[in-house]
Amino acid sequence: QMASMREELAALRAVRQTREAAPPKAPPKAPPTDGRASALLLLAAASGVRDARREQRLTRSLAWERSDAPANDDGGADSGGADSGDVSRHGGGGGPSPGRLRTRPTIGMEPPGYAPDLDAGGLYHDDKEFGNSNEEEEDGDGGTTDATTEGGTGRSLLAARHVVDAFDAAALWREGFSGKGVKTGVFDTGVRADHPHFRKIKERTNWTHERTLNDGLGHGTFVAGVVASQDGECPGFAPDAEIHTFRVFTNDQVSYTSWFLDAFNYAIATEVNVINLSIGGPDYLDLPFVEKIDEIVANGIIMVSAIGNDGPLYGTLNNPADQLDVIGVGGVDYRDKIASFSSRGMSTHELPHGYGRVKPDVVAYGRDVMGSKIAGGCRSLSGTSVASPVVAGAVTLLASVVPIEKRWKILNPGVMKQALVEGADVIPGGPMIYEQGAGKLNLHASREILRDYAPRASLVPGSLDFTQCPYMWPHCRQALYHGAMPFMFNATVVNGMGLTGWLEAAPVWTPGGSEIEGDDGDDGIRSDDLGKHLDVRFEFSDVLWPYSGYLAFYARVKKSASGLEGVASGVITFTVLSPPGPDETTLRRSTVRVPVKFQVIKTPPREKRVLWSQYHSVRYPPGYVPRDNLDAKNDILDWHGDHPHTNYHGMYDALRDKGYFLEILGSPLTCFDAAQYGALMLVDAEEEYSEAEVKKLRDDVVLRGLGVFVVGDWYNVKQMESMRFFDDNTHSHWTPVTGGANVPALNDLLKPFGFAFGDRILHGAATLNGQAVAIASGANIARVPAGAFVHKGFVADKAPKGGGQTGGGKSAVSGGNGNKEHVVAAFFQVPREGGRAGAGDDGKDDSRAGSLGAGSPAGRLAIYGDSNCLDSSHTSAPCFPFLANVLEFLTENARDTGLTSDKNLASEPYDDGEDLPTRRTDVDFDSLSTTRGGRPGNEGLNRCGPNSPMEFWQNVGGEEGLGGHPDAKTAIGWSETRAESAMREAKRRLDAVLKRRESLVNVGGSSPASVERYDDSFSDADGGSHHALRANTRPNDDDPRTNDEDYDADAGPFDDAKRRTPSRVTRHGGFDPATPSIDSGDFDRSGGGPAAWVALALFAAFAALVIRRVRRRRRGGKRREGSSPLASRLARRHAL
Repeated sequence: QMASMREELAALRAVRQTREAAPPKAPPKAPPTDGRASALLLLAAASGVRDARREQRLTRSLAWERSDAPANDDGGADSGGADSGDVSRHGGGGGPSPGRLRTRPTIGMEPPGYAPDLDAGGLYHDDKEFGNSNEEEEDGDGGTTDATTEGGTGRSLLAARHVVDAFDAAALWREGFSGKGVKTGVFDTGVRADHPHFRKIKERTNWTHERTLNDGLGHGTFVAGVVASQDGECPGFAPDAEIHTFRVFTNDQVSYTSWFLDAFNYAIATEVNVINLSIGGPDYLDLPFVEKIDEIVANGIIMVSAIGNDGPLYGTLNNPADQLDVIGVGGVDYRDKIASFSSRGMSTHELPHGYGRVKPDVVAYGRDVMGSKIAGGCRSLSGTSVASPVVAGAVTLLASVVPIEKRWKILNPGVMKQALVEGADVIPGGPMIYEQGAGKLNLHASREILRDYAPRASLVPGSLDFTQCPYMWPHCRQALYHGAMPFMFNATVVNGMGLTGWLEAAPVWTPGGSEIEGDDGDDGIRSDDLGKHLDVRFEFSDVLWPYSGYLAFYARVKKSASGLEGVASGVITFTVLSPPGPDETTLRRSTVRVPVKFQVIKTPPREKRVLWSQYHSVRYPPGYVPRDNLDAKNDILDWHGDHPHTNYHGMYDALRDKGYFLEILGSPLTCFDAAQYGALMLVDAEEEYSEAEVKKLRDDVVLRGLGVFVVGDWYNVKQMESMRFFDDNTHSHWTPVTGGANVPALNDLLKPFGFAFGDRILHGAATLNGQAVAIASGANIARVPAGAFVHKGFVADKAPKGGGQTGGGKSAVSGGNGNKEHVVAAFFQVPREGGRAGAGDDGKDDSRAGSLGAGSPAGRLAIYGDSNCLDSSHTSAPCFPFLANVLEFLTENARDTGLTSDKNLASEPYDDGEDLPTRRTDVDFDSLSTTRGGRPGNEGLNRCGPNSPMEFWQNVGGEEGLGGHPDAKTAIGWSETRAESAMREAKRRLDAVLKRRESLVNVGGSSPASVERYDDSFSDADGGSHHALRANTRPNDDDPRTNDEDYDADAGPFDDAKRRTPSRVTRHGGFDPATPSIDSGDFDRSGGGPAAWVALALFAAFAALVIRRVRRRRRGGKRREGSSPLASRLARRHAL
């Protein structure tokens, strides 16, 4: 057997040598069938053989410290094994140093121990992988089975040789389109200048502190290869595209916001057409980065970015892919199943007052995709890092289809997004809209849209059928009814007519409509259609910039339909105006019509209606809000939205399965009518409560019979202090601003009822109603009134002992006090006004304190200390049956749930004897509290808004103290004055972009892309050059400064300009890390004269001023300890 293996190995080597010796051809073609598949299978079985099977992943590479990164024979990261790398080596996560604050820092490959599931869509899953997709194979009965799709049409994606085959890119290649003339920028880890897979590496620049242009990791090479490789084994989509590489990550996978800002400016100056960002992070309030992304798009650059690798969790969209103007890409496998690693929506920017947008925009193949290795050869990787360049490569190829003479007169970021989302194919049978967006990329459908494109505006999604399940989950799971909180949906307006635009007038809702599929009648209005019973109101962007804006609507069922059931349909219509195009004199105009369909039902009974308070959720960003489950060390932040449609989606579905209707309250507790609801849920709440809220909730329970379920989480000051660490990206200390929940605020809310949480951190399992309920980082209940039903459990207390620990991200749960009995849950029938617990409607007191009077007008309370079993992100085990029992007690006074057994009745008040937790005085939580006047992120509305019931919204005075809210109109805040202001603002933004672009592109009358910036640059060993403002020296190949290895070893992985010693700066000739390293291989050194050198000097001075200004802004953006810095936080952004 070993002899046979050696023969197969020799054959494999011969095949490889033959392939490498053969000149590359274009367009790439799949090689003929050979014996490599069987050779690979034999090699895989031999011990000690590396790279026998294509690598599946880079093991959580951004969590590596330098010493943790395994070596690879080609300079990249090894595929690793189950024990490769500690995923928790970052702040608050248990590593020796805090590192950069980031979340699930993976390059997007599979988890440890991954092996391809042959039935789940792996591309390379049997010997047939190297064969022709149309050939037939013999079945077990001697017959043949055609390797095509089930329907018998089209080619099987499982048999597709490459990802380009899956999208049939070869059809465009045969027409002569291969990306020629399109400049595509890859912001990543770099690429080698002499890499054999690339025809046109036009320019390479380095923006890191490392003195190299080469890729030492493999991520950037792979991404660039998916876009533009010419190799037949792993071809890219656009082999003739001009590739511009921007090295913004070091070999240690370190990056800073300032590096990206400088690189983005250079991309504008060099007039790049398309940019791929296979990076991401949860910080959508990294304002310098976010605003620079807008500027990039405003300059007509099409931005494609990975949606993130935090799946299958919901509410985990990464920035910048979650931005309006960016094409966010998710991943699917070759069986069109959403990849487990692909992040899910919705976006969380808009919470709590609004509703998130649909993201990703499209999905593409991201599992087991073939791409280029560092020095040549191919490998397969998985992740949204892979799916993103698939789309970026497709965009590059599509751009080359448009004739060059009118290409950039037609194409812009808005047009390309329209072509992609309108051409995409919705994947039927499972993936929801917040998983797949518009669907899977369809290269040829998008090409057809571009073929006859005329400038226009559109809405994404372009059709809204909220009855279509499961695609329109969660909206299709719960119908509309009278009296409910308004249905909210947030759509994106895409403006293909130009950079700026505005709505001519308020959008209009027209009941009925023939555009709704399945409608009857010639006029499109059915006699039984309930569209006329809907009240629809709108909010939208003042200015559509750049190329996009938002349009949100609030739908309510009028009282006239409170007893009706059926379909309510209609059309939303609005008109977008844009400035005239080239050689035009009149405004561009486009009218958009969007069909909408709802299901309407009769108003459910009170006991089936449950209200969820979203308003009282505070999350990262803008503050360091820590995770609820301290055992989840690979995810140190609470950033998933805490919404029933994100990380509480399992709970939402469980409630709907039980017949409950869950409504969302995005305003204070003063903004709802308690008489309409059986229960209010306050789960994992971090927000403060106003005095008015405390009083109203007390009255709602005592006088209006409202049931309240309060679910806390850990809150321990010493634990928070132990999670404090120094963030070397922002050069500031980060300290949690609260615990898993804001227990002091919850205790203020519960004080009128005699309840309070303590500061224990409980771990274990408790038995409630005969059910084992897992507790992970929960709070104990420290105070309980007499008459409550108390449940205790023997669980461990993990609260820290002694003084608080500081720095370094020590073990998140540092206590260990053994298992003791703690109160974990309590249930209470609140006495009615003037009575005591147990008083019934007949006015006679029951002698048994705590007796549940069936007719009592007062409500009930349920208190529980841990949200883990309800949270789908980090749950140990779900407790949805327990939740159903709690709601039965709260809404129906059910006594057979086991939660109110006599053995649990407390005849006397309970007090654990410990001091209650207090608010921290060393952090400024008020700046993050909307209740206390803070304006974190996009929040700051501490009154009833349009997301409240109409009677509360209209009757609450506006900021001017008017008797009725000034926004209570068909369109929120719309007026002619606003329209005129929008037009003026659109013109101002357009002029500003054009002026700034001119200053970047035309310095001294020549393009910086064609100018070597400094004559005194010294050569780099990889063929590029590094530039510095220093004494003139000529290149010296023998100079030790030109050795990359020496430089890397000396500089260290985390050094930057401010941290280098003077001796180091002197040694390297004053090299400025923020100044790009430019590969000048394409620069004509023989040309140029005095004018060229004058232009060079002017550009150098301009670049120095820009860099100094950016640095000053970054330094000035620091905040004092305990606050939440908004600037320069790319440490939360990582390669995907």
